[in-house]
Amino acid sequence: MVSGKSFASSVVARSCVLLVGIACCVVTFDARADDIVQGVLQLRWGDTPRTHDQRVQVQFEAWLDVGPGLRHRLDVAQARNAAGDLYALSNRRVAVSYATRAKAVSGKAASSSAATPVITAIVAADRVPTRAMAVGTDGRVMASAPMIGSTRWITLMCKFSDVTTEQKPRAYFQSQYGNAPGQLGHYWSEVSYGAITLEGSSAHGWYTLPKPRSSYVAMTDGRQKVDLSRLFADCTAQAEADVDFGGVQGINLMFNAELDGRAWGGGACALLDGSHTCTRATWNPPWSFSNLAPLAHEMGHGYGLPHSDNSDGDDDTYDNPWDLMSDAWRRAVTDLGHGLLPKHLNMYQRERLGWVATGRKRVVTADNHETHEVRLDIASLRGGSGVQMLVLAMPAQPDPYRTAIYVLEARRRQGVYETALAGDAVIIHRIEDGGIARSVDADAPPATLSGNEGSMLKVGEQWSTPDGRHWVQVHSETAEGFVVRVGSRPRAMSAPTPALLRSDAPTQMQLAATKTPSSPPSSATLHRARPSSPRSRGCEAMPRVLRLPAVCALLSR
Repeated sequence: MVSGKSFASSVVARSCVLLVGIACCVVTFDARADDIVQGVLQLRWGDTPRTHDQRVQVQFEAWLDVGPGLRHRLDVAQARNAAGDLYALSNRRVAVSYATRAKAVSGKAASSSAATPVITAIVAADRVPTRAMAVGTDGRVMASAPMIGSTRWITLMCKFSDVTTEQKPRAYFQSQYGNAPGQLGHYWSEVSYGAITLEGSSAHGWYTLPKPRSSYVAMTDGRQKVDLSRLFADCTAQAEADVDFGGVQGINLMFNAELDGRAWGGGACALLDGSHTCTRATWNPPWSFSNLAPLAHEMGHGYGLPHSDNSDGDDDTYDNPWDLMSDAWRRAVTDLGHGLLPKHLNMYQRERLGWVATGRKRVVTADNHETHEVRLDIASLRGGSGVQMLVLAMPAQPDPYRTAIYVLEARRRQGVYETALAGDAVIIHRIEDGGIARSVDADAPPATLSGNEGSMLKVGEQWSTPDGRHWVQVHSETAEGFVVRVGSRPRAMSAPTPALLRSDAPTQMQLAATKTPSSPPSSATLHRARPSSPRSRGCEAMPRVLRLPAVCALLSR
């Protein structure tokens, strides 16, 4: 078990070592081995329009901005490994430590080696949230900073010098920030339970960029590559005389032509109001700003949210329609004025941003031996008193960022944004890999797209963690959600050490084979995935040589 105290001490020590080195570090554009470099971490995700079933790979970049004109591209794999939860540090000031690693040189000097810098650690160099300093009861660390209060965004509409089309008027973009149902102000307030607002957000433009589209989008290795930093700098420069960038929390850039086939979200830095400023940012072609769903998805990246996924194991991250941060297009409500509307975030994404109240989260520890009955309110409910985030903890790993947990939430087809969901059910996500949420699918093999029956746990159905440590049963439905029962793997009597019962529940992520629509489960309903009690199943779980009549009779009482 990793103690919170020891973890906090190691984090403090690790941070201090890095920060001491910052003062004597000579910052250059190219990081060198044995350097410690401080700057603002910029993460950028590139997302394609999802209008068909073609699988695509997400584009993801990591940059360290160390000052005007000085940016260093980070190796994504190294950065993820060095940071633990890289996404929690998005748009924050960080310290990056490099070390020397020998690299063989081919040719005449094949026997020699060359030193190449490798990222060994990335830690926050700004204020570290209290919750990031200790391991939680679920065995993980929540390193992200809470997002609370007014988050003022500015929309800048910019057109390429060789493209004159203006798809939407300024009034359209201004209305996107409104607080009426179906507008971004209303959406972000609802999904955050009132924790954030878009108060003061405004739209400006159209502005004409100083260069044609070809100057920003070039062909590299046979594919289009967009210069996001140049677009951000040139677009904001055109608006400098009209816009007050003071206190801005994010900038949505709208362009009147295609970029590189993607919309982008994350962060950027440029000269704003006379000073070098880093902020959240999105880059949107016409298909993105014509629908609130992809625009909200990119804003989510601006808030530091990574993609979610399903559990089919492929490299397509856009296959979980339960979450805005995976598949924003499918199972989305259509609005006449703003196109496809964003669905809600999964509960772990909300927890990342500090939006889940303490009383609305409950953790069932990895060593639980009791059966709990939990009233699980639907995730979209604001102002209730039940649990909205039910966490099943798993055995803690030495690296708490690699400790897996399961998060249960209730979803229902109601309200402005959720009526097109696949069903009313309890949804389960497995959290691992530095904080990536993957929806659990009971089907074997898992479906290529969540939203199937295997991804929904309904009344009368039960599921167990793959190791049998926890079982979950949806007992009944309430006006505000579901009643869920959670228990531990049953045990049988033996000597000298208690033996674990081997239940006939599936060892993979499977639901009950028999399902009932809306009534509490009976003994006949849950005969396959039902938790076996020690008395009714203890004899069968014992080796045949020990199945003595007297023992079996005792266990069957």
